[in-house]
Amino acid sequence: MRRLLPHPVFTLLIAAVWVALINSISLGTVLLGLVLGGAIPLFTSPYWPVRPVIRRPLKIIEYVAVVGWDIVVSNIQVAIWVLFWPTARLQTRYVVVPIDLTSAEAIALLAGTITMTPGTVSADLAADGSAILVHCLHTTDPDDTVAQIKTRYERRLKEIFG
Repeated sequence: MRRLLPHPVFTLLIAAVWVALINSISLGTVLLGLVLGGAIPLFTSPYWPVRPVIRRPLKIIEYVAVVGWDIVVSNIQVAIWVLFWPTARLQTRYVVVPIDLTSAEAIALLAGTITMTPGTVSADLAADGSAILVHCLHTTDPDDTVAQIKTRYERRLKEIFG
């Protein structure tokens, strides 16, 4: 069964995303989503032979809620900065965030989360995966920014991926 359906959760996720993109629930849409959901993991499975191990799957809900909240709050902050602050008042900086994550999937999620949150962008990843270079649109305390990323995102990802 693993040979025909190497990543069943990914299959369902692809099918659900397909149906959402088409914005129509019909038999054809669902079947095509399932075909794509089965084919894509099947053809790409040689490129990811080791599956990520999710130790605490229910923590994903908490992580999504925290990231969603941070995106909303950051959107408001960035809108205020851009609309009402003079450009000279913004203190843009690059900060280096040391990371303790070992899973490539967890590191990719952390970098993606940082980039999705308005006001920050993951600019580079150290070759050994030990740090992420983050550009901040405005930060007065780089150490506080690093601490927030580590406590709000990295800590939760460590709980999820172990």
